[in-house]
Amino acid sequence: MLARLLPLDYRRRRLLKRAPAGALRDFLATPFPDIRQDYRKVDYVALDLETSGLDSRSEHILSIGHVTIHAQRIHLDTARHTLLQTPAPLQSDNVGIHRLTDDMLADGHAFAEALQALLPELAGKVLLAHHAQIEIGFLRAACQQVFNSDWLMPVVDTQWLARQRLERRHAVYQPTALRLASLRENHHLPRYPAHHALSDALATAELFLAEMAGTDESSVTPLKKLLYPQ
Repeated sequence: MLARLLPLDYRRRRLLKRAPAGALRDFLATPFPDIRQDYRKVDYVALDLETSGLDSRSEHILSIGHVTIHAQRIHLDTARHTLLQTPAPLQSDNVGIHRLTDDMLADGHAFAEALQALLPELAGKVLLAHHAQIEIGFLRAACQQVFNSDWLMPVVDTQWLARQRLERRHAVYQPTALRLASLRENHHLPRYPAHHALSDALATAELFLAEMAGTDESSVTPLKKLLYPQ
């Protein structure tokens, strides 16, 4: 618990000393963005994981979707959608949610291979996710499994940002108001199919830009103010 009080980049350097050679060590060797600089000067990777369940200790990642935001623009040429092979057959009740089947995932990438390809895409950037606890938990578990080492990076959570905004206004709201689709609707953004990793990553990127559009461009908004506590 005390480690959470230390600066993120200090914690990165501590993890780097213990990380094995390979993709995770290379990721940790890249300094995190300076959290004192304006958030507009930072590159983000909007990421969504579709998983077999919510518990990262017992469930697994099924698909990964991500796209980069650079100079406050979504770069669609960076969009990636990766299916992963699964260690066990899918449960029928979950298939109805993410619409992925065992046959589809059988041709997917190996788990370790997909993780090793993802980490360079994240290096030196800020992770952007909606309800980021899922992505944080599963990426930490994945790095423990593949590298026997922990993972860490700066995170902006669009759900957390929206909650902070509502609570500053002392607004009364239902939990459903913080869903990705509900927040997008408030900004008159188009409705996308839910529970598709790349679609949700793109939806999160668009929501972030819409949420921050009202920020005063003449003043600096430090990245630190937007970071999800972890």
